[in-house]
Amino acid sequence: MRLKGKTGIVTAAASGMGRAGALRFAREGAKVVVVDRDRENAEAVVREIEADGGEAIAACGDLCDDAFARKIVHACNAAFGGPDFLWAHAGHPGPAAIEGLDMADFELAINLNIRTALVSAIEAIPLMRERGGGSILFTGSTAGLHGSPFSPVYSAAKFGVVGLTRSLAKRYGREGIRVNAVCPGATDSPMLRVFVARPDSGTAKGLDPEELITKRAGVNALGRVAQPEEVANAALFLISDEASFITGASLPVDAGTTA
Repeated sequence: MRLKGKTGIVTAAASGMGRAGALRFAREGAKVVVVDRDRENAEAVVREIEADGGEAIAACGDLCDDAFARKIVHACNAAFGGPDFLWAHAGHPGPAAIEGLDMADFELAINLNIRTALVSAIEAIPLMRERGGGSILFTGSTAGLHGSPFSPVYSAAKFGVVGLTRSLAKRYGREGIRVNAVCPGATDSPMLRVFVARPDSGTAKGLDPEELITKRAGVNALGRVAQPEEVANAALFLISDEASFITGASLPVDAGTTA
C-alpha cells in the first residue's frame, strides 16, 4: 500500500477525478477527508470507502468561503492527524467568451481554481511542517501549459496554478514539503460536460455535447478522452513517496495533447 499510515484531503471529491482519487488513495491505505459542497454524493463516497475497509469523513461546504477552506485542514487533523497530503482539486471552467464578460463569472473561476487551493495549502503547510513534510498537489490543466482559445479565463487561472506550484515548491522544499500539479487533458467527467455545454463552445452551432466530446478525443495521440481513474493514478504517484524527488512539476495527463 503506497499511502499506508498517511492522512489527507481531496477537494471536489464527490464526483469525477476527485472521487476517483479519494477512492484510490483509500485503497492504498490513506485516511481521507472527502470535501465537496454536494453532501449527498460526498457521503456516498465515504460509505464506499468504508465498505471497502477504509477510513474517511465528509467535509461539506463552499470552498469559496475562506473559513471553510481552512476548516477542512483542521477537520483532517482532528479526525486522523496530519495531513500528509492535500489534493486541491476543486475548479471551475469559467466563461468561454471574453466580449461581454461578467466579472462575477471571472471572479468565481479565479477563486475556485486558485484562491481555494492557496487558502487550504496555507493552512496545511504548518501542520505538514510539524510532521516533517508532506505533499501538496494542485489540479492544473493542459490549458495551464498552453493557451486555450476556448477557455481564456480558465487558461489564465490554470497558468496561475502552475506558477503557484513552482513557487511553493521552491519555497518549502527544504522543509520536506513537495508541491506538484497534475494537468489533465479532456477527461470523461461532469466538468467536461460543463465545458462543452457553454453557449459559445460549439453547442450553439447545433452540435450535441457528446459529439463535441468525441471531437475533443480525436485531437490527442490516443484518440480518446481520459477516464477519471487514469488521472487519479497520476495523482497517487505524485503524492506518494514514489515521487520523493519530484517537486515543482506540472505533469500532463493528456494522451500527448501538449506534445
